[in-house]
Amino acid sequence: MSREVRFGAGALASLGEVAETLGLERTVLVTTRRGAALAPSLPVRAVYDGVRSHVPLETVRAAAQLTLDEDADGLVGLGGGSAIDTCKAVTAELLRDGRELRTIAVPTTYAGAEWTHHFGMRDEAARRKTGGADERLRPVAAVYDPELTLELPRAESGGTALNALAHCAEALYVPSRSDVSDRHAVCGARTLAYALPLVLAEGSSLYARTRLLEGAMRAALALAESGLALGHAMAQVLGGRYGVAHGALNAVCLPAALRFNQSVAPDAIARLAEAMGSEDAVAGVEELARLAGFGRLRDLGVPDIELDDLAELVRKRPGARANPRPASTAEIAELLHSVW
Repeated sequence: MSREVRFGAGALASLGEVAETLGLERTVLVTTRRGAALAPSLPVRAVYDGVRSHVPLETVRAAAQLTLDEDADGLVGLGGGSAIDTCKAVTAELLRDGRELRTIAVPTTYAGAEWTHHFGMRDEAARRKTGGADERLRPVAAVYDPELTLELPRAESGGTALNALAHCAEALYVPSRSDVSDRHAVCGARTLAYALPLVLAEGSSLYARTRLLEGAMRAALALAESGLALGHAMAQVLGGRYGVAHGALNAVCLPAALRFNQSVAPDAIARLAEAMGSEDAVAGVEELARLAGFGRLRDLGVPDIELDDLAELVRKRPGARANPRPASTAEIAELLHSVW
């Protein structure tokens, strides 16, 4: 894929240059209230600062209306996966009226939404995840500035980094994988496993933050060239139901998915372990999750009463259908209970 990329400390200052290169003149910044503090120094026409976790439907509608009001020709998604997915959802909404927007992604977490063409969105009334996919939703540029991650809280740092690691793991064994995605996944897993403990030990280290962002970028590229599998499907359904952070759920669900897939993808999982510098991939992921403060679903406030029913929703997710080992509803329920 050919996209504009800027990477390095202070890279945010190149946003205007990137927008000019792309011919964007009227951009809307899509971010959180915290991210909006940067708006005065950015070349944007307007700011939508209502981004929330899991991209609630009403936030998409509000951002889309502002985009129309400002006659915007592009969006700048500054924040985590929810900010960038909000841009994709807004673009999808306006495509219905024949308006096509382009997005510049400015990731401030390690979630990896910046190179994919799909998005997740939460219907809060129905308590479920929806979403969409279209090649026209894929951001056309990414600006990676590790200085923007220096104040990222520990839980969000660990959760989104483990989400990135899940992208690497699943990229190695989904049917749509390729040699290109394999290279990104192995490099990403190696860098994430090295840098995450450094960030957890000293979150203010620019070196550690830079390396972790490098790993997340590789993970995002691996995901863009492959796809998601069972671990992500579990996290998506649970997140849609209970509003729990996506990264935290991946930290808990990935080990269960790796165990389940071990019999059909031993070589891929062995490559993951080697990249992480661990004798066992499951143990390596669990150790990183422990360092980041994640344990079991119950610790995240997920009740066990609905797990059997939610297993059927997991089975229907695209990630579950793409898993190298088909999983029945009963098997998924067993996996969910195993990490509860």
